[in-house]
This record gives sequence, structure tokens and C-alpha cells, in this order.
Amino acid sequence: MVIRRILTADEPMLREKTKKVSHFDASLHRLLDDLLETMRDAPGIGLAANQVGVPLRVAVIELEEKVTELINPQVVKSSGEVLDWEGCLSIPGFVAEVTRAAKVTVKAQDRHGKEFRIKGEELLARALQHEIDHLNGVLYIDYLESLEELVPVGEHPSGVEEGQAAGI
Repeated sequence: MVIRRILTADEPMLREKTKKVSHFDASLHRLLDDLLETMRDAPGIGLAANQVGVPLRVAVIELEEKVTELINPQVVKSSGEVLDWEGCLSIPGFVAEVTRAAKVTVKAQDRHGKEFRIKGEELLARALQHEIDHLNGVLYIDYLESLEELVPVGEHPSGVEEGQAAGI
């Protein structure tokens, strides 16, 4: 496994829509392993392939010691709304309040190409939406009316969970 460099918000690749994965081979498995290692090292709770310069629809999320690998993910159902704090490994050192769906169901494939569905609420729902946004070239700051809404991590109000402050 290799720790890869995480691109920052000013890099154009983060604004491009990623390509669908069609080959579920050793190179995909290496990418998934590298994403997990890079995310843990950052530290964060989610990382999309384009954040490390690979324009494929691949992301990983780790919450409560459970790793979820997402290949070709798409939200198929969402409900409710919740406003909460969010950060991003590509925008280090800042968080902001972002409105997201409270619950989501995502359809994706695993590292072997098998389709599955995952339902998320709370932080998992937020992480799923955040990573899928990355794969579509969208950053959480796109939901803000102004970049002045960004708050330095050391100055965020109490109650922001460590994973959210560190980056999704």
C-alpha cells in the first residue's frame, strides 16, 4: 500500500466528473488499498479516487472500524434534511455547516464487481453524499453561499465530531 498525495481544492481534476469503472482487477484493488491507507494517514473518514489524482468512480469510507468500498456509487433514494458541520481532506484546516439529506440509500459495486446497496443515516449518510459529490466534481464548499462561511478547524464550535473536523 502506498500513501498518495491528496489534491487540494485548487486542482482542476477535483472539478471533473470521474469515469465509470469497468475492470475489477488487481490495479483497482491496489487503488482501494491505497485510498484506505491514505485516508487513515490524513486522517479522515472518506476519500475519493480523484482526490489522489485518479479519475475513476471509486471511494472508501471508514466509520466505527467498518470499511466501505464504493465502486460506481449512486444515490438511489434520499429523505429528510440535516444541517451539520463538514470538512474535507482536499480543503484542509476548515469546516462549514452544510445541508445534506438525512438518510440515503446508495447502490454501488464492491471490489469484485458485485452490486450492493447501503443505507446511511447521520455521519454515514453525510460521508456517502460527500464522496459521491467528489466523484461528480462537486466540493462541499459549492453548497455555501460564500467562502466566508468556512471556519478554521481550531475555531469551530464545540460539538463538531473529530471525523468531521478532520475531513470526510
